[in-house]
Amino acid sequence: MDGAPGGTPGKVRGGARGRARHAATAALAVLAVTAMTATTAGCKAQPAAGAPSAPPRAAATDDAKPDADRSPTPDASSPSPSPSSEAPATPAPKPDPQGTTLMANGSQGKQVRELQARLRQIGHFDRSPTGYYGTLTAAAVRSFQGKRGLSTTGRTDTVTWQKLLGMTHAPTAAELNPPTTVPVAKPDKRCMTGRVLCISKNSRTLSWMIDGRVVSSMDVRFGSQYTPTREGTFSVYWKSRHHVSTIYHTAMPYAMFFSGGQAVHYSADFAARGYNGASHGCVNVRDEGKIASLFAQVRTGDKVVVHG
Repeated sequence: MDGAPGGTPGKVRGGARGRARHAATAALAVLAVTAMTATTAGCKAQPAAGAPSAPPRAAATDDAKPDADRSPTPDASSPSPSPSSEAPATPAPKPDPQGTTLMANGSQGKQVRELQARLRQIGHFDRSPTGYYGTLTAAAVRSFQGKRGLSTTGRTDTVTWQKLLGMTHAPTAAELNPPTTVPVAKPDKRCMTGRVLCISKNSRTLSWMIDGRVVSSMDVRFGSQYTPTREGTFSVYWKSRHHVSTIYHTAMPYAMFFSGGQAVHYSADFAARGYNGASHGCVNVRDEGKIASLFAQVRTGDKVVVHG
């Protein structure tokens, strides 16, 4: 039979077709919604090959600076940089433990004379002060420095000077300007009258005498056995304050010529080396202050006596 039992066949078929059309319409609607959703949700579409991806936008808490431009923030588990990996700081220069140099080889003047007198007080300088800082003075300073635990430079720096001042007294006039290192010899009888430069080879001294009275005395050095200083009675025939030897090309300050090329003059070498050297026949004086005073007093024509 074509119809359902107990009902009208026409109505049954019509109702079934309606329900079928309704179901089909609903299915098409579902499919349409599904297709639309697939284009607006789910995984983002990948860019075309070779096209760069856009950087992510910065969050509001990043101060508007993109993450790609910021240094990464290490997490708490990352070790901190070692202090030794940082560049070491340049150390500040240390001050010189010896202080500032006050006097050294070649220095001359009143302070050098005081230095020598103070060193002589405590047995480090065995001669009269000359006011010239030579090798003998440098050796005396090294001796003092070595005994006091200072750097043995031979230069008188502020530390050495203060140490010396604390161990000595202010030199007297006699200590600063003693007559000579050695006792003055008895004057030759030819020196007892008039104005005379009385020079003794035995005592190695020169005495400036006027009418038998000794005005001043000083240490002197003579020529070697190959260039001996001539003995006898002479007179000063020429004075030359800034003389330079035409033979040896060496300075001969305060030169007072008495026999040919031989003269009484100041010698920096004598002041520096003492009796370790010799002249080429001249009479060397090592105390510049004394010979400067003598040069000012002596006149051309004054007598010169050189004796043994």
